Amino acid sequence: MQINFNKGDGLVPVIIQNSNTLQVLMLGYMNQEAYEKTKKEGLVTFFSRSKNRLWTKGESSENYLRVEDIAIDCDSDTILIKATQDGPTCHTGSTSCFKEETSKGFIYQLEKTIAQRIDEDDPNSYTNNLFKRGINKVAQKVGEEAVEVVIEAKDDNDDLFKNEMADLLYHTLILMKAKNIELEEIEKVLMARNG
Repeated sequence: MQINFNKGDGLVPVIIQNSNTLQVLMLGYMNQEAYEKTKKEGLVTFFSRSKNRLWTKGESSENYLRVEDIAIDCDSDTILIKATQDGPTCHTGSTSCFKEETSKGFIYQLEKTIAQRIDEDDPNSYTNNLFKRGINKVAQKVGEEAVEVVIEAKDDNDDLFKNEMADLLYHTLILMKAKNIELEEIEKVLMARNG
């Protein structure tokens, strides 16, 4: 599908969304040159109306937006880019220019952190040390945490229950890494069941 740059005098709005959490990060504008540069380099580049030039997000702060996916709306005059962030998106230091700080989707960041600790073979990491003990030990730990969730579910202390649920999810992510399964694959199974 071709983008219609003529509707907005050569510029189209671009919505940037976190590829994992789907949180809206910012809005910018692209001309044809910025769009082509973004596609070629994989870093989000806008046409800055105030600077009157191309501007790659992160060119001075190094808080780049790395392109994961590009979609064009049904009218061919708006772009949606799903990206990963190298740091805060907003110049204020906020994750989003809309000042929307949320824990939704954090589990994907946790999944990446777990993978990083294991892939880098961090000797000081509890995660890596458990992983290196083998799948049986990881699975055993998930079982222990599941039992603790059941015990806390029978009581009335919501804080303890939430903490045990967090432990269970954390160790489940380690087990998924050991099985080479990603969270998104589980979401797809759940989505298929929903239909």
